[in-house]
Order: sequence, then structure tokens, then C-alpha cells
Amino acid sequence: MQWIINGLVREADIDFRTSLLDLLREHLELTGTKKGCNQGACGACTVLVDGERINACLALAVQYQDRSITTVEGLGHDDELHPVQQAFVEHDGFQCGYCTPGQLCSAVGMAGELKRGMPSAVTVDLVNTDIVPSHDELRERMSGNLCRCGAYNGIAAAIASTLATEVSS
Repeated sequence: MQWIINGLVREADIDFRTSLLDLLREHLELTGTKKGCNQGACGACTVLVDGERINACLALAVQYQDRSITTVEGLGHDDELHPVQQAFVEHDGFQCGYCTPGQLCSAVGMAGELKRGMPSAVTVDLVNTDIVPSHDELRERMSGNLCRCGAYNGIAAAIASTLATEVSS
């Protein structure tokens, strides 16, 4: 089987019951994506598939063959951090850092959702696709990613500082 991960074609001979998370971590040694609850509740395993965020622990790897998968290792380019990664550094958006890869992938995916005008549970105007990434919007959209250290203020500040650029680009 083969996958396109971080822009590279990767192959592995795996059991068809292997989760995408286990493929990434155990078979392809992409350990940036973390295994938290392994039940889809914490978001530590969030990756992007064709730009959409998913919980890799709940996904079977076989379902995502030949799709574009982006892990935290694939967000930046060469020696340059992705703007959201840089903002996390500048705003101290992590403490232990365990949830950080999932938070980063989720933030990038969320920016894409906003750009496409996808409403959240707190979006007031469902007709208008020009959604303002307010404090409540941002927190609702990131609610699937838990930080047990409580670094939410830094995470929210980091995302807010880069969101306008991400949404407009």
C-alpha cells in the first residue's frame, strides 16, 4: 500500500486493520503525531488529509491510500517553520508540548475551514460565509484538541495572531 505523506510517496506492508496513527508512528517513524487517548477524544493525533483535519487514531490507514496526508513534520518547509508553528513559539503556546502537533495541524485545518466559509456550532450567521474568527469561534473550532497543561491562552493567542493571514491567503 502507498500513501502521499508530507509530499512524499511512502509505502508500507501493513495489516488492513492498522490505524493511520500507527502507520505514521510505528511503520513510517513519523513520531511527531502523538498517541494520546487513542479514542478520538483528545486530538493529539490530529493530521490533515487533503487539508481536512482528522483524528488519525480513528482512521484506518487503508482508507487514505493515495490521499495527501500532512503531519506536523510536513507543516514547515526546509528550515522554515509554518507561521502557526512560529506563532506557538512566540506566544508560548505549549508547555509539555505533547498536544502541540495536533493543535498545530488542527489550527491549520481550521484556517482552511474558515477560508471556505464552513460554520461552527457558534457561528451566528449561517448564510454569510465570511466568518469572523472571533474568540468564541476560535475556541469552539479548537475544542476537539485538549491541552492537559492548560496552555490554552498561549495557543489561542498564537492561532489568533496568524489566523487573519491564513484565512486571507
